[in-house]
Amino acid sequence: MQAIVTGATSGIGRAIALAMHGQGHDVVAFGRRKEALAELEALGLRTRAVDLADRVALAVALTGLAPDVLVNNAGMMPRMAPFCDLTEDEIDRAVAVNLGSVLAMTRAVAPGMRDRGRGHIFFTGSTAGHAPFANLAVYCATKAAVGGFAQALRLDLAPHGVRVTEIVAGRVETGLYNALLPAEARAAMYADASAVQPGDVAAMVAAVLALPPHVDVARFDILPTRQATATGASRKDG
Repeated sequence: MQAIVTGATSGIGRAIALAMHGQGHDVVAFGRRKEALAELEALGLRTRAVDLADRVALAVALTGLAPDVLVNNAGMMPRMAPFCDLTEDEIDRAVAVNLGSVLAMTRAVAPGMRDRGRGHIFFTGSTAGHAPFANLAVYCATKAAVGGFAQALRLDLAPHGVRVTEIVAGRVETGLYNALLPAEARAAMYADASAVQPGDVAAMVAAVLALPPHVDVARFDILPTRQATATGASRKDG
């Protein structure tokens, strides 16, 4: 089974790509960081270095590929600030990467799955697409759009035997906040080993893929046990 995983150079995408490769799938890892892609190649994966926002480059990267699985994982978090303080360039980049590239990749791959009568498309969403967070208005908007698109796409493709799953991730220990929060703040977020690990998400993806073709998991939420709500409030003891 051939699988494309976008945003595969780190975090959740890398974990999913490696897990699927370990299960014997022909994995093609898409990303922008060539050194990280080289590490994946050394482990036996195929790779494509491409900026998904570049439609021409994306078309070239997809040449010769007919994936059975697409994991739309690539994304970015814009600067954490009130919406009114973001620049137009920051807004446009977040929309282009988190939504535009997802639509472009899916449009390139989904018709082939529909014609073959099989396939599975995953979208890495976020609790931020289902609940409000201060200083993340644009990120929330893009993830909400991905969630709505995933569920509507599932209805389009279900009659053709193609499954669609939205991954609604809570606090996952990745490098997403590296450029946005100081080290002390990041350490506090992940203290006491309380965050979900990328490998945990990969294990859930593998479990969903292993279900029989007549079963479609439309969405799964994966949260730290102590993240009692989507907005991140911790459960009180006692």
